Amino acid sequence: MRIEDTDPARHAAIEYPMEVSAPVFAPIKVLEEKDKAVNIARQNAQLEYDRIMEQAAVLVKQAKALQARLDATEMVHAAKFSFNPIHGKVYHLYIDQKNQSNLLIHNGPNDWSCGIPHNWTYSYAVKKLGDSTWAIVDEA
Repeated sequence: MRIEDTDPARHAAIEYPMEVSAPVFAPIKVLEEKDKAVNIARQNAQLEYDRIMEQAAVLVKQAKALQARLDATEMVHAAKFSFNPIHGKVYHLYIDQKNQSNLLIHNGPNDWSCGIPHNWTYSYAVKKLGDSTWAIVDEA
């Protein structure tokens, strides 16, 4: 099939230059360009996904800490005590095996002069926070 130089409308439709002074161009490999675009999109989406998952991990950690505080608060409010707890002070929870109840007292396991009462088992130290919730504290 012969293309005439006199028909400029057909020159735009072919894959190679028709004139000596025409700019050099090569056909675009569409499949390669699509693959590149898809790979770039996947990389950007993966970066965004990783950033979102980091934020989700922080939220999960905060939710677990809040749930632990709520559990400690419920245990303290179920315990027997005969004083008004002060915010920021550490108290100690014990289980009274004889009466099957929890006790909140000032003395820790090492604060007794003659030892923990026979029927009591130490649970953990708790601290009243400013929002009236209780948190389990490490005594290390």
